[in-house]
Amino acid sequence: MPDQIVFLDRDTTDRCDLDFTALSRLGSLVSYGLSNEAESCERLSTANIILTNKALVTAKVMDAAPSLKLIQVVATGVNNIDLVTARERSLAVCNVAGYSTETVAQHVFACLLNLETNVHRFAAEPRRWAESPHFTRLDYPVGELAGQTMGIIGWGSIGKAVARLARAFGMEVVAYAREGASSADSEVRRLGPVEFFAAADVVSLHCPLTPETHHLIARGTLAQMKPSAILINTGRGDLVDAPALVTALREGTIRAAAIDVLTPEPPAADHPFLTADLENLFITPHTAWSSRPARQRLLDEIVKNIEAFRAGERRNRVD
Repeated sequence: MPDQIVFLDRDTTDRCDLDFTALSRLGSLVSYGLSNEAESCERLSTANIILTNKALVTAKVMDAAPSLKLIQVVATGVNNIDLVTARERSLAVCNVAGYSTETVAQHVFACLLNLETNVHRFAAEPRRWAESPHFTRLDYPVGELAGQTMGIIGWGSIGKAVARLARAFGMEVVAYAREGASSADSEVRRLGPVEFFAAADVVSLHCPLTPETHHLIARGTLAQMKPSAILINTGRGDLVDAPALVTALREGTIRAAAIDVLTPEPPAADHPFLTADLENLFITPHTAWSSRPARQRLLDEIVKNIEAFRAGERRNRVD
């Protein structure tokens, strides 16, 4: 009997533009647009392999899947999986990393260029162009990235890709160094927290969410930044204290922010970022990773993970 592969939330990854041929060849593939916990329990009674991007795989869900062997996360983060229970039951858990590096770096600069040039605000007002006798309007400030300092928190593959683009724009690059960490790095100048926040014109977050980085950006660190600074978060929502950032933007503690990740997702209607109504706050709905090439790479890596699992190899295992 071929393995039954159940994709619990295909709509979070596929807009009918991906090639599932290789995955379909690995077994009997059944896909659902979205699944809550109760629906997952109903849909996994004969599943051998689960694919999930955001759908929760709790102990209750695992109870409903007696034939389960592999939980494949269609993402890098595994916070939607009960890893303790999976480990107790000897269930393999795999993720995928590195598939969206270039796309996320691209998104960082899409946001940064909008905030620095205000091109989105000019482009949204075509009916006003005829009101200016000289056409070229100076209603919104336009800055220049060359000569500014890009501060990167999280010197992994995405942070390094952002650094490469920053240097192409003529920016200096510095990286955040935790207290007590070595500042020696041939690739980039590392600065301690106080010096880092004081130096950076742009702060871009690419670090994992840990107890140490939870609300790394809060009232205290925002106060250490330049009033002209821009914050960009494509990492995790809880890296930023949302109410503190809204206050900082409203009071001019920093100039602007671009946010692609919130906590929780989807956010409540009264989330501080959604109710702020600030022109210097740029919100996108967790799309930094979502180019078609990145999503296809993600799917292709999942196929390789499943093939490796069947061969008894540990590939992208997180348990």
